[in-house]
Amino acid sequence: MLAVSDLQAKIGKIPVLKGVTLNVGAGETVALLGRNGVGKSSTLRAILGLLPRTGGRVSYSGNDLTKIAAHKVASLGIGYVPQGRGIFPLLSVEENLLLGLRKAPEPALLDEMYVRFPRLNERRVQAAGTLSGGEQQILAIARCMMMQPSLLILDEPTEGIAPKIVQQIRQEVANVAARGIAVLIVEQNVRTALKLASRIYLMERGAIVHEASPTALRADATALHRYLGVSL
Repeated sequence: MLAVSDLQAKIGKIPVLKGVTLNVGAGETVALLGRNGVGKSSTLRAILGLLPRTGGRVSYSGNDLTKIAAHKVASLGIGYVPQGRGIFPLLSVEENLLLGLRKAPEPALLDEMYVRFPRLNERRVQAAGTLSGGEQQILAIARCMMMQPSLLILDEPTEGIAPKIVQQIRQEVANVAARGIAVLIVEQNVRTALKLASRIYLMERGAIVHEASPTALRADATALHRYLGVSL
């Protein structure tokens, strides 16, 4: 589905991606992990064309994304929740849900979002900026789901979220995957990534340095400490 080969990118004159290669299969959940500043978010942005690529190839369901303008990528079935969520704080919850759609959605689709995300139903006319951080993250995910994507890309979905809400975010992402939607997630919370993903890539200095299943990574204390600085 998503195939990234030797992806390279710079910010100014500084190389931030030095040949990233990864793939996400249909219906698969894949996590990209690494310490701060190794290029995880830059990888997502370069995949989507939001960060200019200087080399490599990105394809999605047979489409060469290196030849498609960034603003047209969503129409191919890719949903993106950026770090910081990207909601519009002065607009209501419902107005945020409807943003980006080419036409008014079927009423059943909007009703489905409110059933799946009851917190949003309770706050549909409330300004999005008045929601808690966790509620804003749920809104950002629901807004992507309104576009009915086949791939959902999430950048740090549990960052800055109260611990009691993290479990709910995990469950929402798991629910997305259970519907057969592929997920590519960048996550600092290693336990969250291990629970959600079927495969994990570890990143260091702008490149993929290790690939493993969650089971293998849990058993590999050396890799966890070397690349992530954590122990389980």
